[in-house]
Amino acid sequence: MQDISRRNFLAFTGIGALSLSAVGLSGCAPSGGGEAGNSTIRFAWWGGADRQKAYLSSLETFGAEHPTITVEPEFGDYNAYQERMTTQMAAKDVPEVFWIPSPAVLTYRDAGIYRSLEDVDSLDLSAFTEKEIELYRLDGELNTLPKSMFSPVLRYNKTFMEEDGVALPENLTWDNLAEFLTDYTKNNPSGRRGTTYGPYHDMPFESFLRQNGEDLWSQEGTLGASTDGVAAWIEWWERLRKAGVTTTVSEQDGIEPGWSDVGDKVLVTFANSNHIVDDAAAFPDYEFDQRDMPALEDAAAGYHFTYYSRFAMYSGIEDDRIQAAGELMSFNLNSIDLLKLVGLSAGAPPSSKLLAEYEEFATPDEQKVIAITKEVAATEQRPRYEAPAGSGSWRTMLTRELEAVTLGERSVSDAANNFVSGVSAEIEKA
Repeated sequence: MQDISRRNFLAFTGIGALSLSAVGLSGCAPSGGGEAGNSTIRFAWWGGADRQKAYLSSLETFGAEHPTITVEPEFGDYNAYQERMTTQMAAKDVPEVFWIPSPAVLTYRDAGIYRSLEDVDSLDLSAFTEKEIELYRLDGELNTLPKSMFSPVLRYNKTFMEEDGVALPENLTWDNLAEFLTDYTKNNPSGRRGTTYGPYHDMPFESFLRQNGEDLWSQEGTLGASTDGVAAWIEWWERLRKAGVTTTVSEQDGIEPGWSDVGDKVLVTFANSNHIVDDAAAFPDYEFDQRDMPALEDAAAGYHFTYYSRFAMYSGIEDDRIQAAGELMSFNLNSIDLLKLVGLSAGAPPSSKLLAEYEEFATPDEQKVIAITKEVAATEQRPRYEAPAGSGSWRTMLTRELEAVTLGERSVSDAANNFVSGVSAEIEKA
């Protein structure tokens, strides 16, 4: 979707102009910057038309509850959002509250655009334990918060499995999954493939590395993946591709297929736990389900992880807007009214209290998000580190090497070496 202006989007969705604001700030202590009063807060996020409409509608609720804060929304698709943020950062004109793209968490931090949240009295973190708050800190500083969370999963077409009389192995490993998908591709009467060619999937890739005792990113801000670890990942996929178990790169129109092009041609696919909400809706004649990732038989302890999609307050915010921005962030963290409108397509809320409150309103596919979220949350998890500055193009580098492998232009070991050296060089430059 092309980035569009606020006026054009409101006309497109038929929502009309919104006046959104906050109450009761006169009752808040003025510590944490500024006194209460009328405030205008710019709020930036990304997504398609449905998400934009849901968030704009939710801000009407925020406005009714907080009549002294006017919210000016800024949004676009994911790529346009990042481009605009880069321009705004250079101009020191960043929205007061904004979502953070996953590759940019530490890049934005190093650019100094996060404000500490330690002293914002209007920020309600009462739903979180001290242990959780510690988990959200970046190098000990609470300057971002999670807006949603999700994990890598293996998703499968339950309708196809029932039609073909098959079931995934109960104790799922990478080896028995490969055997199962190979047998399925050879024997199913409909000519379906086991899966797409999917080594580009970032979070399943990270899970595979962690099972091998590695990390995608290190605590020191370097690439944690080794050449051997990357090669093992690519090789697993190459065995399936060469055996005809996956859709071909031509059939899926590139390394990264569109779900609408392949969703009715394969039995399973790797995904993030929240993706089932939108992806299942694209094929309403089928029922999908999901389960935890396959594991190496000798998987390293604590390999599971939960990814937190973050948002923040701008460091250049005017003092008299800090408390209002805190109110808006609290609304994003704690509002059941917001969650009812936006649902779980962007992930589950980080608040277990809010997630439990929402469960009775969840759709059947959202119930599946909730189930795997709880399952993964109950596992042992060793620390996970954010992508360092300079690593923003790592997915592009991986895709380029995968293309070379599938075209026969590069060996798996050479592709893995190129990836590791290329990403490491970019980080060093930064």
